Amino acid sequence: MTFPKSAICLAITASIFNVTAFAEEQASNDTNNNDNVETITVTSDFRQQSLQKAPVSMSVLTEVEIKQRNARHLEELIAISPNVNFASGSQRARYYQIRGIGERSQFKEPINPSVGMIIDEVDFTGIGSVASLFDVKQAEVFRGPQGTRFGANAIAGMINITTNEPSEDFEGAIQLGVGNYNTYDLGVALSGPASDSVNYRLAVNQSNSDGYMENVHLQRDDTNNRDELTIRGKLTIEASNDLTIDIAGFYFDFDNGYDAYSLDNTRETYSDEPGFDQQETAAFSAKFTFQGFESATVLAIISSSDSDLAYGYDEDWAYGEYEWISNKPVYTPDPCITPTGCLANFDGYSSTDHYYRDKAVLTSELRAISKQGQEIFNGSTAWVAGAYFKQGDEDLLRQYTYADGDFTSTNERTSVAVYGQLDTQLSERWSLISGLRIENYSADYNNSDQFDDSIDDTMVGGKLVLSYQKNQDSLWYASINRGYKAGGHNTDGTLPENLRTFDPEYLLNYELGYKVSLLDNSVYVRSSVFYMDREDVQVSSSKTIEREDGSSEFISYLGNAATGTNYGIEVEAAFDLNDFVNVYGSFGLLETEFDDFINAEGESLDGREQAHAPNYQFNVGINILPTENWLINLSVDGKDSFYFSDSHDEQSESVALLNASIAYVQDNWQVKLWGRNLTDEKYANRGFYFGNDPRDSYTAKQYTQLSEPLVFGASLDYQF
Repeated sequence: MTFPKSAICLAITASIFNVTAFAEEQASNDTNNNDNVETITVTSDFRQQSLQKAPVSMSVLTEVEIKQRNARHLEELIAISPNVNFASGSQRARYYQIRGIGERSQFKEPINPSVGMIIDEVDFTGIGSVASLFDVKQAEVFRGPQGTRFGANAIAGMINITTNEPSEDFEGAIQLGVGNYNTYDLGVALSGPASDSVNYRLAVNQSNSDGYMENVHLQRDDTNNRDELTIRGKLTIEASNDLTIDIAGFYFDFDNGYDAYSLDNTRETYSDEPGFDQQETAAFSAKFTFQGFESATVLAIISSSDSDLAYGYDEDWAYGEYEWISNKPVYTPDPCITPTGCLANFDGYSSTDHYYRDKAVLTSELRAISKQGQEIFNGSTAWVAGAYFKQGDEDLLRQYTYADGDFTSTNERTSVAVYGQLDTQLSERWSLISGLRIENYSADYNNSDQFDDSIDDTMVGGKLVLSYQKNQDSLWYASINRGYKAGGHNTDGTLPENLRTFDPEYLLNYELGYKVSLLDNSVYVRSSVFYMDREDVQVSSSKTIEREDGSSEFISYLGNAATGTNYGIEVEAAFDLNDFVNVYGSFGLLETEFDDFINAEGESLDGREQAHAPNYQFNVGINILPTENWLINLSVDGKDSFYFSDSHDEQSESVALLNASIAYVQDNWQVKLWGRNLTDEKYANRGFYFGNDPRDSYTAKQYTQLSEPLVFGASLDYQF
């Protein structure tokens, strides 16, 4: 796909306007400016609409942001969206938190995520490690409960990723990248017509890196490596004048190492048995869009995914060859006279913890959307009605050094939902959206510890959104949304009976928003104020069991806190100063607290902030276009400190990260130099509190997983 020079200039200018996914619809009589402004469309709601006219707090992260940051994964881009955080405890971010709500990890317990993730109609909730960004069109981040549209997995929000569509004309792209830490990346995308009625798209990406840790015991710098293969294929089939079929297929093979924790809280580890974080997924989706009915468009959507996940780590983070014998005063053999020696004169245990999961998900949905001119109630109200089914099966094998044998479990979950939405035009400027979803969730769980349990919850969610379109450039809205999350099981046999199960969680979100564009669309502002009232909060906690040798075992579980509140502000804005300079930014303020919550240790957390909920987050930047071929970007991401967990008082440190890129663009190619965290700040995204160091007799203290250090590189993009 070759672009004329004028189109290149327009593309760069468009990137300036769209640094934080700015989208404006021009007034119908303002045709002179319409050609110079790109409209970003929200695609994952029931009806597509301009971002600037969508009455919801959300960010749309486009190809522009992906390329400016040289982001290969969603975790490297998500800081652009205010009040969105992520937790590792793994090689890649698997769980996200929106407005302070979201899971942080999973061990052997079955969980119900608070933030959903969908990629091209396939549900990847809870396995978001494969959120690679090559050939991605945009990622839509909905903040706040999406009970009507997405149901039980969206009590905090939803992330919807859309890849590029098949094109009618043949085109292709090649992307090459190199960086420090022995990083390289290769991507190829091809698209075009297969026949008069079928268009295709194929994208393949391989990304590798040694990672940011050095194992000084094994004398290796690749024990925390990344080896990630992504293959996507799409077909668009015009089966008839009335029927369009969109098919997407995926294959992910992420074969990553996991050696991220150091006894010294540095990037130097001592593990003799480094861990792994692997995922192999095959998935597909098919969407049938039928326009043959007079009153409505009918959509039938099916998707299926099958994932093999393997996750494990060296629990002691150290080395030594010994065997602990509880009734003897000495080790056999003595750990300090073996070929490898030991880390300390006292080194009381050595263990690994490995989890192997087979996860299969099947979804189907039937949806009817009224056509224009077929509104009800005297032509004032458009409507949507649908039914949804989801079957999820998950088998787990855990192999743990201190367990008497292998732990196995099966969890079969089924969700059935019906939903409806009415979009009513009350007057020329006032409109009302009312939505309702009723969902039944059932689960049958059993494990090798002879624990069997079944749950069955029926939950109701919905929304009321009143909006006022003052003119073509400004929108006010006020909304009430109700979200929900199903209950579940805690399966560890050492837990008391009252901690074995937990109930559904509910959330009411009250929100006031304002969106405006000014100065002939050279300025935009999107803002929202929200208050969230949480009931029966499902909160992650932990219990520590001390072993005979003085070390400790960490047990994670979920329980219902009494109540909680989350409230704050979100603002996104950009200003095109002139034809050559654009500034932009986003800012989120967040206050969270528990009410009447006693954790597993009997400690009151009443009034304490919730975990992974920083009080502020921001992103500010500038784009400079010195000539029509050069584009310079500088940006700063920042976030406040936050509690790592609800089970202890350890916190992260506040941080601000400097990023930059400079690109030279020609008709069909682009060369870019880029860097993230240019000042090499040391900061953590996950933290625990327990004793694990034999050199201080296992004194309890904070241990953290460090985030990305200074990374830099160069990339070449070629289009044909």
